[in-house]
Amino acid sequence: MPSCLIERAITDARQYGRALLKFISANDVGSTGSHQCGFYLPKAIWRHFTCNSPERGKLLKEDVKITWQDGLVTDSVITWYGQKTRSEYRLTRFGRDFPWLDQDNIGSLLILIPCGSSNFLAYVADTEDDIDDVLSAFGLSGLEAAWALYDAAAMPPEDPDSCVKRRFSEFVGPLKNDFPSPKHFAEAAFNALSGRFSSFSAANPDTKLLQLLDYEYRLFKLAERRIYSGILTSPFQSIDHFLQIASSIMNRRKARAGASLENHVETVLKDAAIPFASHPKVDKTAPDIIIPSVEAYNDPSYPSDRLFVLALKTTCKDRWRQILNEAPRIPLKHLLTVQQGISQNQLNEISRSNVSLIVPASLHSCYPGSGRKTLLTVEGFVAKIKSALGN
Repeated sequence: MPSCLIERAITDARQYGRALLKFISANDVGSTGSHQCGFYLPKAIWRHFTCNSPERGKLLKEDVKITWQDGLVTDSVITWYGQKTRSEYRLTRFGRDFPWLDQDNIGSLLILIPCGSSNFLAYVADTEDDIDDVLSAFGLSGLEAAWALYDAAAMPPEDPDSCVKRRFSEFVGPLKNDFPSPKHFAEAAFNALSGRFSSFSAANPDTKLLQLLDYEYRLFKLAERRIYSGILTSPFQSIDHFLQIASSIMNRRKARAGASLENHVETVLKDAAIPFASHPKVDKTAPDIIIPSVEAYNDPSYPSDRLFVLALKTTCKDRWRQILNEAPRIPLKHLLTVQQGISQNQLNEISRSNVSLIVPASLHSCYPGSGRKTLLTVEGFVAKIKSALGN
């Protein structure tokens, strides 16, 4: 169940009907060399947080009052920078000793809730469980972009491609009470993309992985609405019955994300003709992926520099430590994540622990500038494996 803090955030967002959910980035905290710390706000949804439209050539400010999770109230400002080469909104002015705008908060989730004219409530979810609970509560994956909008009044967005939408509808149409397996969701998303977009087959592994994750999540949302529509329009037997249904929905959402990442990484490896074993038992551990095989790992004569262990974590602020003892014959661990940034201190600790972090290329900008050189792209990892195996 969500923590008390997160329950308050979810309750407040639902009461007021809107919330901007934004992963705190290196740019926000000034780790990339920017002149001023402050939360960047997405221009695409400016109407949800300011009255100042994004006018080119203008510098516009709006004073706002923000009540934070611990009762702190800040007299802040939302500024539109439209002059010269700049084109962005930024939320600044928090006073001295403000606790949620330092580099240790990179990768945490800001929840900004409009609650009146120039007034906001704000929370910061800084643990992976709390972040998962927030995103699951609002049906948002958080994987495709650094931000998302919860808007209770908005209609579900229509899929931009009619052919993919038709394929998804065909998949969802027969569903009744039982959810398809994660593998079936992954296969349906892959078939829809590969059957429609020639650019998908030609895409690099980084782009392909994120597109698969994105489209499978859209498909999951369609299936969720289909299966739960009858349940949600019927009266609940009791509060306990309601909580049981809500808990089941949230647990399925959280479990889906990890299974989705595993399934689509396997697709990328197969597409690259890289041999691997999923969830093998080696040395009393069960890593996510061993490359090239369990037999090679168990063969003492097989060169250790041609062995790889790959762990998969949707988020890795703390969970990366779980992999350190896996497949002990392989000292260097590789960890693939779609985490929206972590702090420089965490990157340093990961590197010191002999873990190589793999992050899709488009997410590298979410990480501190000085730490990006340690990151591998998915394409870079695939090339590394092929070179080692002589492919």
